[in-house]
Amino acid sequence: MNTINNTELLAEYENDGVVRVPQFLSADEVAAVRAELDRYIRDDLAVQPVDARTFEKDEKTVRNLWRLEKYNTFFRQLGERTDILAFIAPFVHGEPLLVGVETFNKPARIGSGVPYHQDNAYFCQTPPDMLTVWIAIDAVTEANGPVFFVKGSHKEGMQPTKPSGVRGNSIGMVDPSTVPLSEQFCGLLAPGDATIHQCETIHHSAPNTTDFSRLGLLLVYRGSHTQTDPKLKEAYAAAVAATPPA
Repeated sequence: MNTINNTELLAEYENDGVVRVPQFLSADEVAAVRAELDRYIRDDLAVQPVDARTFEKDEKTVRNLWRLEKYNTFFRQLGERTDILAFIAPFVHGEPLLVGVETFNKPARIGSGVPYHQDNAYFCQTPPDMLTVWIAIDAVTEANGPVFFVKGSHKEGMQPTKPSGVRGNSIGMVDPSTVPLSEQFCGLLAPGDATIHQCETIHHSAPNTTDFSRLGLLLVYRGSHTQTDPKLKEAYAAAVAATPPA
């Protein structure tokens, strides 16, 4: 983190709504994250509340871990590291607050896709000074379900939503983007690399049908000045009721 100059990254982020950050975590830090995730799933997950995880359709393989900042000290401390908070502050236009640490595991062969959506349909914040740092723990390739982002889509504000029926991603867009995949930003990442995307940037990913997992660790931050939008919250509550995450 100490070697990253975010001036150019910030300009790109403001324009495109997404930016790639090389070596956000070091190889040793990635190894520590992987080891703690393995330990947490093996030793702790079974006794956590159901809101701590979502499984794939086989009902046993982890699709997502949720609220790690609440249930795991290691991940809360990672998300609240002073160097990361200082780096994030300009992107949220103020004091960054950690609001979530989660995973998208995208396991080999059965990892499910994510429909076109905007994160603020889940976060429900105004102004939309909120973002996700998406850190690759496994390599993200063209084949194993990379995240695609529609560049500049955050400038258009929130689009109409509907329940998606996808467990763990319960709310999607009424009209998915028509921007060709070839023109979208593809988040190809080496382990330790990250993308940062604004909460109203449209994005999605395909299932993972390869023999290689595509594990990502997500740190979610908002500016301390943001507030909950009641209308967005109402729509999200309806979508969750239709497709509970667990």
